[in-house]
Amino acid sequence: MNILITGANGQLGNEMRVLSALHPKHTHFFTDIAELDICDKVAVSAFVEANAIDLIVNCAAYTNVDKAEEDEATAMKINADAVAILGSQGTKVIHVSTDYVFSGDEHLPCKESDPVAPRTAYGRTKYEGEKRLLAVCPEAVILRTAWLYSEYGNNFVKTMIRLGKEKEKLGVVFDQIGTPTYAADLAAAIFTVIECPMWHPGIYHFTNEGVCSWFDFTIAIHELAGIKNCQVSPILSEEYQYKTPRPHYSVLDKSKFKKTFGVSIPYWMDGLRRCVKLLNR
Repeated sequence: MNILITGANGQLGNEMRVLSALHPKHTHFFTDIAELDICDKVAVSAFVEANAIDLIVNCAAYTNVDKAEEDEATAMKINADAVAILGSQGTKVIHVSTDYVFSGDEHLPCKESDPVAPRTAYGRTKYEGEKRLLAVCPEAVILRTAWLYSEYGNNFVKTMIRLGKEKEKLGVVFDQIGTPTYAADLAAAIFTVIECPMWHPGIYHFTNEGVCSWFDFTIAIHELAGIKNCQVSPILSEEYQYKTPRPHYSVLDKSKFKKTFGVSIPYWMDGLRRCVKLLNR
C-alpha cells in the first residue's frame, strides 16, 4: 500500500517513521506542515491523487491543552476540520484521538461505548474530529490514547528528567490517575491494524497496561534515569493551579483492541524502561 502519515515530526509520527523500516512492502509518505497542510482540502486531494494513497494515518493534532482554551478556533481547525478533509479522500483512515473526550470523573476504565463528556477545548475539538471523520468515512479506525511520551519531541518524561537534574525539589500531582503510553508501542499498534488480514473499522482504546499517578510516573522516570538528588513530593491538583482542568481518572479499557487484533500490550514500566534507555544513550 501507499501510506500517508501526517504529523510526521511529532512524537508518534517519528515513531511511525522508525517502525516503517520493518514494513518495506509498503511505501510510506511522511509529511508535516512544511510538506502538506492538512487544513488545505485542495492540497490534500492533490497529494492523495498524485501519490495514489491507499491509507492515511493521521498523527497530526493540536495538543496544547492550555493554548486550546485560548484559541479553540485553531484547535478546531486542526483537530476537526482537517480530520474531515483527510476522511473525505476515499481512502482508509487511521486516526488518533484522546482520553480527553471523557469527563475524567470515572472510577472504572472507560470503554469505547461509554458516554463522552469533554470538559476542555482540546477534548471538545478532538471529539468533534471523531464525529466528523465517522460522518465522511464510516469505515475509519479511531485509536484513543493517553499520556503519550517518546524520545522525540516535548513530553512529560523528558521534562521530568530535565527538572530532576536542575532542581533539588519537585512537587508532582498524585490525584490524577492514568496510564503512560510509549509512542513506540502505539505506533506498533497502528501497524498491527495495518497488517491485519481484515480491516476492522471502529473506535478502539490503546494505552500501555497498568495505572499510576503523575507522581508515581515521575518516581519511576527518575529511578530509571539514575536521578538521585531531587526530592519528589506528592501534591494535589489544586496546589498546582492548572490553567485548564485535567482529568482525575483517565484509564482506558483496552479489551476491545486486544480481542479484535489478538495482541498483548506492554506494561507501562516496560515501555518507560525502553524509552529512558534510548534517552540515556
